[in-house]
Amino acid sequence: MAKLHWKRIVVKVGSALIAPHKAGCSSHFLLGIAHFIANCRAQGCQVVLVSSGSVAAGWHRFPEVNNPNVATKKAMAAAGQADMMATWDKLFDFPSAQLLVTHGDLRDRERYISIKETIFSLLEHGLLPIINENDAVTTDKLKVGDNDNLSAMVAAAADADALIICSDVKGLYTKNPNLDPNAKLIRQVSAIDERIYQMAGGATSDVGTGGMRTKIEAAEKAISHGVETVIVDGFDPDSFHQLLKGQNPGTLFSPFEKPMQEHLHWMTHTSQAQGELIVENDFEGDFEGEHTQLTSDDVVEVKGNFSVGDTVLVRKGDGTKLAKAKSNYSSCLLNFITEQEDPDFASDVQQKTGPIISDKNIAILE
Repeated sequence: MAKLHWKRIVVKVGSALIAPHKAGCSSHFLLGIAHFIANCRAQGCQVVLVSSGSVAAGWHRFPEVNNPNVATKKAMAAAGQADMMATWDKLFDFPSAQLLVTHGDLRDRERYISIKETIFSLLEHGLLPIINENDAVTTDKLKVGDNDNLSAMVAAAADADALIICSDVKGLYTKNPNLDPNAKLIRQVSAIDERIYQMAGGATSDVGTGGMRTKIEAAEKAISHGVETVIVDGFDPDSFHQLLKGQNPGTLFSPFEKPMQEHLHWMTHTSQAQGELIVENDFEGDFEGEHTQLTSDDVVEVKGNFSVGDTVLVRKGDGTKLAKAKSNYSSCLLNFITEQEDPDFASDVQQKTGPIISDKNIAILE
């Protein structure tokens, strides 16, 4: 790691750093992070901050509640978001801007592009974008669920050079360092495979929603877009001193040498399949060809309800996932076509309407 060679970074801060005891926001652990962000900006490096903590920050506003239900947690998020933004504002001598998103925003291509444009405009005008999931209004169907994965999606949208994920441990260990004294810190990961995931345990904090596994998931999303990713101990100010010196204080995940194209990365890691197209187990279609087509003759079953333009998963009957793709047909029309006994009917429809999926909107799944 050369000394601060990045031009644009995303920093992810979790709930345990924002409101460590659910007693309101605390700047105790945020000072070092704020100092790091200020130094990065002073050196010409643009910064986007992904900050969890709205629920934890608002928890103390509901002292009579021990086990909050979903509606109360949304109310806590609404109350805590304002406190969290106020806390960050106090730590900076430059302006910031709040951007609340849901997975529904990110998986819709038009809204995703809108988010990109907003981030770029804020950075261009010298503001610090502070992004969080809109916990006050999101539903299970529309939420990302953890800000580790959200930060990776933001890093891709922002075309960042690096993603810094703050944890409550130094990085990825061979075993849980809180339980095994022989656990060793892994300084660098060149490829993420099942062995790496097996090393990732659950959350060690009772405040946040993400554990080490979600951080590995986020790293996998980010590095496939060419974003260098570092997991560091956010509670240790020395982590940020080392980063400013170009040193690796935690676990560094090396980015792909050949990153995925932007629209394919979005379809693979951000867009959510709204339905499935099931093909025969012996299906041998070439999705990597220049003239990829999927016809109704190939599709044996249509699952889910989706509209034209929605992302669908193409898989074999045995469960093998082949690709994610943009559907040129609605599930209603596809079901109608596949139920017809006249083979010429489907052929006539597809001659007029085109292929079910097109070659420019396919992400191959391996």
